[in-house]
Amino acid sequence: MTDVVSDVDSRIAPKAALSTEEAGALAERHGLRTLGERPPLGQYVRDMLKRRSFIWTLSAGQSQAKNQNNRLGQVWAVFNPLLLIASYFLIFGLLLETNRGVENFVAFLAIGVIFFGLTATAINSGSKAITGNTNLMRALHFPRAILPLSVVLTEFVASIPAFVLLVGVVLVTGERPSVEWLLFPVAVVLHLMSLVGLAFIGARIVNISRDLGNLIPVATRLLRYVSGVFFPIAHYASGFWGIVLGYTPFALPLTIARESLLNDPANAVHWSYWIAMAAWAVGLMAVGLVVFWWDEAKYGRG
Repeated sequence: MTDVVSDVDSRIAPKAALSTEEAGALAERHGLRTLGERPPLGQYVRDMLKRRSFIWTLSAGQSQAKNQNNRLGQVWAVFNPLLLIASYFLIFGLLLETNRGVENFVAFLAIGVIFFGLTATAINSGSKAITGNTNLMRALHFPRAILPLSVVLTEFVASIPAFVLLVGVVLVTGERPSVEWLLFPVAVVLHLMSLVGLAFIGARIVNISRDLGNLIPVATRLLRYVSGVFFPIAHYASGFWGIVLGYTPFALPLTIARESLLNDPANAVHWSYWIAMAAWAVGLMAVGLVVFWWDEAKYGRG
């Protein structure tokens, strides 16, 4: 009788709860992890790649929304850079005469305005990608690096009409397609890679101290005037400072883009610039991702 009671008790008694180690092992087998945990870097990158469609959908939607409140809508994506090119040509080309020694100053200026315009918007917006999306991060679980990455892609998609305008300006001002034009997409990709890295770094800095976010637009304005947007750096800075300014990740994209699209000897392809830009692109993207990933567990808590 006693044996029968013991057998019944063993069947109806609750099973012991899993230990912490057993629960952790079970979660790991099913791809689950603790909230607020920083995953290994390799897993983090794989998680981002799995969400490629989410990144693209988010970027495309945000780019369409940029001008939806304007009456002319997406037409401003062409009008705005066109007006800037005309304004800067009046100031720097006609009044200040920084066009001396440049055969096709309009195309030279157009490349600088459009490329650096993408630089400024991507860095300014990318640095606020975390602080500006707190509600989204609290509602959904995903690698937070997707946010600054999507901001850079958003700005690129929004700039596609400006790049089409750029090609038109280059053709209208007398340049003709050449083999070097095949390098232009490479210049754009290297530029985007460097911007993603800078957005990663900026987003973490601003998440640490929002006050620093107010200084980033000031820095981009200063860089606009020392990165060769309106004039060749070599005409105004030589020696050590000419090399320093010419090899920054803000000036190099303009230089290699001009070398790919402009046919004059002054803008012949110099592979040292392309190698340096490739190094900046890979280095900034890798370092920026690690810097951003290091604080992954803290994003969205403020």
